[in-house]
Amino acid sequence: MASLTAKARAPSIVLAAGGTGGHLFPAFALAQELARRAIGVDLVTDQRGDRYGADFPARAIHQLPSATLKGRSPLAAAKTGMTLLRGVAAAFGLFRRLQPAAVVGFGGYPSFAPVVAARLLGLPTLLHEQNAVLGRANRLLAGHVTAVATSFEKTKFVAERGAKVHHIGNPVRDQVLQWADRAYREPSREGAFHLLVFGGSQGARYFSELLPAALALLAPAARARLIVVQQCRNEDLAGVRSAYLAQAVAAELATFFPNLPEEMAKAHLVIGRSGASTVAELAVLGRPAILVPLPHAIDNDQRLNAIRLAESGGAWCLEQGDLSPERLASTLNDLMTAPERLLGAAAAAKRQGRPDAVGRLADLVEELIGNRRHDA
Repeated sequence: MASLTAKARAPSIVLAAGGTGGHLFPAFALAQELARRAIGVDLVTDQRGDRYGADFPARAIHQLPSATLKGRSPLAAAKTGMTLLRGVAAAFGLFRRLQPAAVVGFGGYPSFAPVVAARLLGLPTLLHEQNAVLGRANRLLAGHVTAVATSFEKTKFVAERGAKVHHIGNPVRDQVLQWADRAYREPSREGAFHLLVFGGSQGARYFSELLPAALALLAPAARARLIVVQQCRNEDLAGVRSAYLAQAVAAELATFFPNLPEEMAKAHLVIGRSGASTVAELAVLGRPAILVPLPHAIDNDQRLNAIRLAESGGAWCLEQGDLSPERLASTLNDLMTAPERLLGAAAAAKRQGRPDAVGRLADLVEELIGNRRHDA
């Protein structure tokens, strides 16, 4: 078997990312950029990564055992620990075969075993944290890796980890970057108002209940201006469509929008959750948003993401527990009648955008494998 230190004909990188969009989208963006630099990529993920397998720009996708720590019982902890150990052993064997130049983890427990195995093999390791708070898996690993890259300049828990930290932003996919140059168009006070609503499965269910109730409280003239594009769960489509039809609201409803970045670019206002990728994409595109963080999330990561963007003036953070149809209707009415506020928020969001994040992260990866000097 070839030695891990043997010089490869071309460098290759392993990306380790859990099967949620928040972790996989920045990994996707980095894979696209590394491909442009003639650096091969393998993806290590869990079973949930299958939904992205057909499109992910990797030479191969490898599934390893993974588990998330749930509950505090000793039995649950023991089961999780055993699964993670099996993941480490499997990653060790995989890396002996692939001989990667480095391993990049994007958080979540599916990235835990690959990063641990990489450290045992003496490989360079890099963590990327998408949220404004260091996730639990990244917290455990941050003090033991070669470097940590953050999306937010202020990231909770990162300072005490003793890691070499680089603030580079959250990489967004090429599909987002191609719309980044489209300037925000301020709505007229009486013209069409494009409203985009999305939020993943949990957000879709909540917004399918909230939005029809809120829009019903607007004046008929305001509803007549609306052009709503909204993500809904399949089981909610008929009810939401019926509600908007009764309200004379023009709406396009779907369970999934493959052209979501384009829809974001066309929107005068976005309503959604505040996952890391959503916040990063809104900032790169420069679009104002009402952000409703997922409640009860571990570490309140979505809340901190939303607050960071709201503090810049680029969004409005409304807590789900405090949000009613009446409050949302009032907020919408205020914004629809004050387009200058939307224009200001769009500009503020744009100032927070980091379209160069993927390039900076790829530069850092190349520094780790000795391809270039890092001058940031």
